[in-house]
Amino acid sequence: MWPWQRNLRQLLRPQRLATLEACLIGLIAGLAAVALKQGAALLTHWRIAAIGLGGWWTLPLLSLLGGLIAGWLVERFAPEAAGSGIPQVKAVLARVPMALDLRVAIVKLVSGIAAIGSGLPLGREGPTVQLGAALANQLSRWVPTSPSYRRQLVAAGAGAGLAAAFNAPIAGVIFVVEELLQDVSGLTLGSAILASFIASVISRVLGGFSFDLKAPLAGFHTGFTVQEIPYYLLLGVLAGVLGALFNRAILASLSFNRQVLRLKLSLRVGLAGLGIGLALVFLPAVFRDGEQLREMILAVQTPWQFVALAFVAQFVLTVIAYGSGAPGGIFAPSLVLGSALGALVGTLSYSTLHINPPLPYALAGMGAFFCAVTRVPITSFVIIFEITNDFTLVLPLMVVCVIAAIVAERLNEGSIYDQLLAFSGIRLTEQIVSDEKLLGQLAAGDVMQTRIETLESRLALSEVSQAFSRSHHRGFPVVEGERLVGIVTQTDLLKIAARQLPPDAPLTEIMTTQPVTVTAGDTLNEVLYLLNRYELSRLPVTEGSKLVGIITRSDIIRAEADLLGGENLQSLGPRPSPSYVVYQTRSPAIGQGRLLLPLANPETAPALLEFALAVARERKLELECLQVIVVPRTRAPSDTTVAIAPSVRLLRQAVRAAQAVGVPVHTQVRVAHDVSQAVLETIKERRISLALLGWKGNTATPGRIFGSAVDTIIRQAPCEVLLIKLKDNALPRHWLVPIGGGPNAKEALKILPALLRGIPGRGEVTVCQVFAPESAHDTAPLEADSLSLSRAIGRPVEALPLFSKAIAQTLVRCASDGKFDGIIIGASRESLLQQAVRGNIPETVARDSDCTVIVVRI
Repeated sequence: MWPWQRNLRQLLRPQRLATLEACLIGLIAGLAAVALKQGAALLTHWRIAAIGLGGWWTLPLLSLLGGLIAGWLVERFAPEAAGSGIPQVKAVLARVPMALDLRVAIVKLVSGIAAIGSGLPLGREGPTVQLGAALANQLSRWVPTSPSYRRQLVAAGAGAGLAAAFNAPIAGVIFVVEELLQDVSGLTLGSAILASFIASVISRVLGGFSFDLKAPLAGFHTGFTVQEIPYYLLLGVLAGVLGALFNRAILASLSFNRQVLRLKLSLRVGLAGLGIGLALVFLPAVFRDGEQLREMILAVQTPWQFVALAFVAQFVLTVIAYGSGAPGGIFAPSLVLGSALGALVGTLSYSTLHINPPLPYALAGMGAFFCAVTRVPITSFVIIFEITNDFTLVLPLMVVCVIAAIVAERLNEGSIYDQLLAFSGIRLTEQIVSDEKLLGQLAAGDVMQTRIETLESRLALSEVSQAFSRSHHRGFPVVEGERLVGIVTQTDLLKIAARQLPPDAPLTEIMTTQPVTVTAGDTLNEVLYLLNRYELSRLPVTEGSKLVGIITRSDIIRAEADLLGGENLQSLGPRPSPSYVVYQTRSPAIGQGRLLLPLANPETAPALLEFALAVARERKLELECLQVIVVPRTRAPSDTTVAIAPSVRLLRQAVRAAQAVGVPVHTQVRVAHDVSQAVLETIKERRISLALLGWKGNTATPGRIFGSAVDTIIRQAPCEVLLIKLKDNALPRHWLVPIGGGPNAKEALKILPALLRGIPGRGEVTVCQVFAPESAHDTAPLEADSLSLSRAIGRPVEALPLFSKAIAQTLVRCASDGKFDGIIIGASRESLLQQAVRGNIPETVARDSDCTVIVVRI
């Protein structure tokens, strides 16, 4: 190994890689915070300028428009971006399945600018926390690392967002430890410190000293005397009482919007903007800019009547804005409310003691009210200390923050974020599970790979060496039929030279006999123990002596990462009960696997069935036909009476068609809360090796590619999936097969002969490849695939090179302009469900093509 390779390997060790990612997260989070600040400030400036030009009516109109835009963006593209975003971050870190990715970050940024810039009295500090966490989560997917490190990095991204928003790096670190993770390990502190420091530096360099309170304190000496202690105690009690009241008012506003108004999110936010805009027309002009209002409250000469008005108005308007679901935070409103409350108590103190003016009380009140709302006392006074840099405030801040937290907790248990999650049906005390508990709940059968590359025991050593050279696998199970007899790894190949074995010697000479195995029911805790005990990277999964799957360390890591990253998205309501089989028939299990065909629409069933039978006949598979009857989640599937006669008639048609061509067929009717759930349970219980799904060609579900059910099956199904969009329920006669040189296209080419063989008149096939116009054009792979497919189907296949930068659009245009009525395209699970900026090629082709399309997911 070269020295540079050794150094690179050391650098890319998981913990060191996590440290590098923390630095990058800090940079990205800082830039996102600056973008949110500058965007909101610019929009606010334009809004105020427009008011001067257009008259008073411009203010409510712009607030209405901004609210509609912000609400529509959240509702259409990322419902997880509603509100401040901190409850969502806490839920994800507690392993609640919830989306937190680049899509959420982009929507949060744009909608936050629209909401805050249009005059809604919400803060940008909460959104920057969600921005930082979402970007960190997305980065950790692009640069995979350990799931435990990934959790630390998401928290570091959240802390970096807070640090950038307040220019308070220490507060960002404390917030991670106190509120998000309750963990003080070296990695947690190290990643949070690095990310918060870099984000704060970026924010100061590019965005200025946001939320900086050093200017009001310039030339002013704050003091703290014993005589003032009763007034600070009074401030702490008032902050606790009013902070608890503020939390309850927020929840009441949310309940009113959801249960009484029952409008779309865009309309709710728009109406809130309209009402707030009308209110701002009658309030002093300083209320139209949150930063100016805060500076006015902190001014020494501000009348107490104005401060009282500011508290009441800010309280009511913030409750209205946040209750609508607008994408904005309550950090800044809480600080403004606290400053107004503190200034009022400070005015009372100065009028009786004549010692210190209201300013120190206003600053202490900011920390106290914020602490009463969020219940993070250390973070609260650290934030105020960092943005004031005044040591004399430390003692009063500590006193008022602790008192406010105690009083608020007695009146209203839990922080605003925990209460918001409970309002949505999520209780973190019930959701948080340790890694050990999580691994104890999942079994090997839940995450194992069922499509396994194996080697026959009778293979010659020369063929074994070729198999390793063609594959990226470091080991293969060795079988005799379906029975596992051993395992061979790259290390075993060294035995060939050491023993001077001839090339034609059998594989049994070097394989490891009686390998360590697990069953599908073994928990991941047991699997990890065996992997560590014997220093292995993979374990075969068996039923008796039959090989049914293989599980690797990567499979376990992916399962944990999917749970943390919200991949297995479910509704926040009641969890669906297991599906219930109410009808089934069985045939002899004489196939080499099973093909699952869910049937729903009697009009498309015959064409889908013909596809399924062609593939099953070619691959010697048994056919499993499934009908799902969906019932409401308020009723248990096992206790619900359903009419199965229409389902049975449809399944009997499938049985007759399968028996006519000699394919064994099994049928079942399941009652379930969710179609995808029933399909996935069938795949697991019946050991399905291939699933064939019909698709209508579009979806109206926001955030979905092919639709809620299909996306879930594609993401979670451990088997190969064929997705078919039928055109006029007619089978194609002229096929277009795009290839790109990768394994996905190879899988598509393997499916086509099964569809063509024995179907006269449907054998015209063209294999095409799209090349970039300015790149070198090597058509040799295209011609080789065409020749290989021609031999497989026994008829000529045309090779068609195409030249364009827009691959998906070119394929769609080629299909519509030419003689093709069918397209078959391959895609991996990741590429099929990942929506990149330039568009998803398989999804675009399937949606926009005016012909039958088959997408093969491997």
